Amino acid sequence: MWTIFLVVAACTASHEQTADTPLIWQPVKLTNGSPVLFRLAVKGDAESVSGEWLGHGFLFFSGRHHGSWYALAGIPLQTPAGVYTLQISEQFANGRTVKVEKQIKTSTAVYKKIPIRVARQFTEPSKTQLAAISIDKGVKEKAFSAVSENRLWSGPFTAPVSAPVSDLFGTERVINGEVKSRHQGLDYAAPAGSAVRAVNRGIVVLARPMFFEGNFIVIDHGQGLLSLYLHLSDFKVKEGDQVSAGQVIALSGGTGRATGAHLHLAIRWQGAYLDPAKLLGLSIPSN
Repeated sequence: MWTIFLVVAACTASHEQTADTPLIWQPVKLTNGSPVLFRLAVKGDAESVSGEWLGHGFLFFSGRHHGSWYALAGIPLQTPAGVYTLQISEQFANGRTVKVEKQIKTSTAVYKKIPIRVARQFTEPSKTQLAAISIDKGVKEKAFSAVSENRLWSGPFTAPVSAPVSDLFGTERVINGEVKSRHQGLDYAAPAGSAVRAVNRGIVVLARPMFFEGNFIVIDHGQGLLSLYLHLSDFKVKEGDQVSAGQVIALSGGTGRATGAHLHLAIRWQGAYLDPAKLLGLSIPSN
């Protein structure tokens, strides 16, 4: 389901012009932590379309239907409710630039709070464990920064396992009586040994065991979009592998900081964690 608006911008230079451009997006209601799929109708043969919103820059890609351009963006969890300006620049072969602006309203999502108990070593790690955690942090930062500038994903994103959801994105985690974190992913009640599949096409940039994440896989989908798979029992891919949508990449398990066997799926976009359930629910055309 799409929301439809008409966009008008002010002329900023002699070689630039403005446009009344239909812009639509999904999901209809935008909240903090949500991914957003924009669809822009561009008149003429544009060579490129770029956008800037909430301090993030991104590129649109041309769809199968002439004049339709799409972009996947997101609203970081810490974003307050408000009205934010989306700035779009359309570049044409003859040097013409069309500027488009739209004021877009976002709301604050309501996330639940749950208590959980985990082994003390994961909340009060020893010096040796702290050293391992520090090494893991450096490895993850390196993997997160080594992303492709090109869009690798294509078409809709699909669920990684055939299992019911056991915990939602955004849940405030009260660990052993203390608020420790917010759940930045989606948990599936997948029995140990369940096949875990890539949510879309990409390149494996990380596939190794970690202290908190357990056996951990990160797939780069391009343009700052990553999918993360935690607590795995076995790897079926290695770092550097190119994977297709739906390809088996691992088996589920309960390694790392986990209260039992399950799959934790996280989606990271330009450093911000987004709700995987909403990404999976977007109607993205194949191209």
